[in-house]
Amino acid sequence: MSVRLSTEGWWLIAFGATVVYTAAMYWCMPTSKARLRMFAAPLAGWLFLLPNATVKGYSVPHTLYVYSGVLLTFVVMLAPIARKVAADIREQEEKPWDKVPLNTFSLYWMIGSGTACTGAGACFWEYLAHG
Repeated sequence: MSVRLSTEGWWLIAFGATVVYTAAMYWCMPTSKARLRMFAAPLAGWLFLLPNATVKGYSVPHTLYVYSGVLLTFVVMLAPIARKVAADIREQEEKPWDKVPLNTFSLYWMIGSGTACTGAGACFWEYLAHG
């Protein structure tokens, strides 16, 4: 059985992903400067990526799927390690001239979860496309 979503359904999913991403990044980021930077991703997506894809004739549902997947991948990558990320961001903003030491667990978590989300997203898209 194949699952088919209309373009309106993908718009709702993209809007929901934006809300989840915004709430998660507001919770994860320790300073207003870091929060502002994280709000740039969905803003750029809504203002540049989606209209540009529509103008170039790309599939709107596919573009919305990729947009939603990227935002949710950031949530999966950052939310579980929010305290470590927040501590590193705060330290870097307090001492911009010093290099913050690399947190090995955070690095491996971000690489592993990003890879897993990308693989799961590709499999899910194939399922949606071919049933």
